[in-house]
Amino acid sequence: MKKVLVIGYVWPEPNSSAAGTHMMSIMRLFLANGYSVEFSTPCALSDHMIDLEAEGISSKSIELNCDSFDEYIKELNPDIVMFDRFMMEEQFGWRVEKNCPNALKLLDTEDLQCLRNARHQALKANREMTKADLFTSDLAKREISAILRCDLSLIISSFEMNLLKETFKIDESLLHHLPFMVDLKRCEIKRKSFEQREHFMTIGNFRHAPNWDVVLYLQKIWPLIRKELPKAQLHIYGSYPPPKATALNNPKTGFLIKGWAEDAFEVMENSKLCLAPIRFGAGIKGKLLDAMITKTPSITTSVGSEGMYTNESWPGFISDDMEEFASKAVELYKNEDLWNKSKDNCDTLLSSKYNATILGENLILKIKELEENRKEHRVENFMGSMLRHHSMASTKYMSQWIAQKNKDKEIK
Repeated sequence: MKKVLVIGYVWPEPNSSAAGTHMMSIMRLFLANGYSVEFSTPCALSDHMIDLEAEGISSKSIELNCDSFDEYIKELNPDIVMFDRFMMEEQFGWRVEKNCPNALKLLDTEDLQCLRNARHQALKANREMTKADLFTSDLAKREISAILRCDLSLIISSFEMNLLKETFKIDESLLHHLPFMVDLKRCEIKRKSFEQREHFMTIGNFRHAPNWDVVLYLQKIWPLIRKELPKAQLHIYGSYPPPKATALNNPKTGFLIKGWAEDAFEVMENSKLCLAPIRFGAGIKGKLLDAMITKTPSITTSVGSEGMYTNESWPGFISDDMEEFASKAVELYKNEDLWNKSKDNCDTLLSSKYNATILGENLILKIKELEENRKEHRVENFMGSMLRHHSMASTKYMSQWIAQKNKDKEIK
């Protein structure tokens, strides 16, 4: 049985974040195809982490800048190592290279951190993002370097695939488009009708900066909606709400901070509309995918819908103008025929873009091809081998220096 080691940035929390859901879908895919899977992370245990043992996945806590990882990975001797975001590749990639040079190295980018950061900086400066925002960013240099050092990077958004190929000039052989994988059988469940639902909602981990910005932006949009629908409420769900978020709870205006949702699908299905006025970010948005699964129409922005559809009709409306956003939300909330038409668009989009069976088969096929042609694939990736030679050496010596300092402290 082939072994997969996943080095995680955090413990998976599929009920808290889209990243956690995506990570679990990939690990479950490996299990379904006969691989054994072990998950390791230097992150502390969290409140909402999934029970990996119940999933058939072993787990281990590891340390940063510690030689104990070398012994651990040598003993495990995995066939595939998957890094969860580029920061884990930076920390552990050189150790994997040193101890298991033949292991296939995958990078699950989740979304491009450099793209999200560049958009955030541009938003704060009240201007459009430029190529310079990307190219002059240390974050971009680090993230692109990690992509080049790996055998294959999983890219969640078609927009990001094009950005990497056309703007950053990454060879397509190093990239694989993998959107969220949805079991379409789950989507065959009959969902609540227009008459059975009420109110608006949004959801997202409050620790994620784009989600917090959504809450702040909704404070400006909500009065426009509430003016036309005085009895409507906006329910805002998400894990880890800070005091600054709970302080915004206002029953008088119907702006309600609900916090943690035990079942995201349940609260989504009870709502008539999902509001997602996302102004910066990257990847594709889990809240909008959950809305499709529960047949809940949504109103979002061009950034929110980016990479999630091509020629299909969006199950709701897309608008970057605050007043139009509010107007479309009111229209869709009141118009049952329009709501049902938007609801029907969910199935079309899910089946054309997010079919887990097709996406999973394509990924496993790609991995098998790489395993069979690993040597030739790496020879062709000269930039990657050059970066491993130089960048990894500097990371290695810094890590060894920190490890030695920690040992010296223990002796004292």
